[in-house]
Amino acid sequence: MMKRTLSLLLTAALLLVTTCACGGADPVSSQSAPASQSAAASSAPVQTEPEKLDLTLAFTGDINLDDDWYVMQYLKNSAGGKLSACIDPVLLEKMNQADLCCINNEFAISDRGEKLAGKAYTFRAKPQNISYLKEMGADLVTLANNHIYDYGKDAFNDTLDNLSKAGIDYVGAGHNKAEAIKPLVYDLNGLKVAYVNATRAELTLYTPDAGEDSPGVLSCYDPAQFKEVIAQAKQQADLVVCCVHWGIEYSYELEQVQKDTARAYIDAGADVIVGTHSHCLQGIEYYKGAPIFYNLGNFWFNEKDLLTCLLELHVTGTKEDWKLDATIVPAHQAGCVTKYLTDGSSVYNLLESISVNAGIKPDGTVYEKK
Repeated sequence: MMKRTLSLLLTAALLLVTTCACGGADPVSSQSAPASQSAAASSAPVQTEPEKLDLTLAFTGDINLDDDWYVMQYLKNSAGGKLSACIDPVLLEKMNQADLCCINNEFAISDRGEKLAGKAYTFRAKPQNISYLKEMGADLVTLANNHIYDYGKDAFNDTLDNLSKAGIDYVGAGHNKAEAIKPLVYDLNGLKVAYVNATRAELTLYTPDAGEDSPGVLSCYDPAQFKEVIAQAKQQADLVVCCVHWGIEYSYELEQVQKDTARAYIDAGADVIVGTHSHCLQGIEYYKGAPIFYNLGNFWFNEKDLLTCLLELHVTGTKEDWKLDATIVPAHQAGCVTKYLTDGSSVYNLLESISVNAGIKPDGTVYEKK
């Protein structure tokens, strides 16, 4: 994202230097134009072509940097601390090259707190583990999920603060309700892109909703509030990315509530929906031309043998007339290592078999089946 801006600034600076060095003279003829012509030319409106967009938004499914969990133990004890030995360098490069890379952060980041009583799985990472998020190219993380509050209020607040100190944005959680419901809005070459995030992943509610003066997440068990958040985001942005934590764990089958609320969120203004939580891939659906990626599954989360992917959304065209295309970058998680698949047919075939009305071309391009 910043590389594009810097490139434009450097180009403008070079043009300015060239103009000054040439004294503003016409390179074809040094003859001065009549004053009347000069005045007319200066008052004529300048016709400029709309800036062309070529943006990539990358998304991963679930990751886990808990120090006592499988993947981090493997990183320390078997991979010599090298992230590139755990996540394929091809995937890391794509994540870092994206204009924005969004990761599902499913753990607290703190040295404080106690495990929530009665909860089977609780995850907490040391603050220094944020360096791995940076190495992955994370620009923003989704926090509306069922593990972000695993170690209580202090660890939750530390998570927000530690991410902010590291320069990583977050969405779907906050020190209070106003922060938790606030969309993240980015200006990418004139196109405003908003991210919103909510969760409906718990059968037993351990994770609190943010209150007027209390920390927590934005939930969507009742979708009404989230629809309002999406509608407000659409007023601020050209493109709204809706991230939802939902679905049945380790099941390819969609819940009816996923289908129903996905359509409702698109009707409210979402342009694309990206889901997490199920720990396995779930299908893809198009509704009114908008893609719904019901679940990206595990990206680098545990030791299980699972097909997975990196999702890339490509935005082209102009601010006034943009187009969204999607590409599945195929991958395989097994033994705490996530590898890029040069032959993605296994991932594409699985996704096609469980999708509602979407197909995937041999190059990973996703399309709507008519």
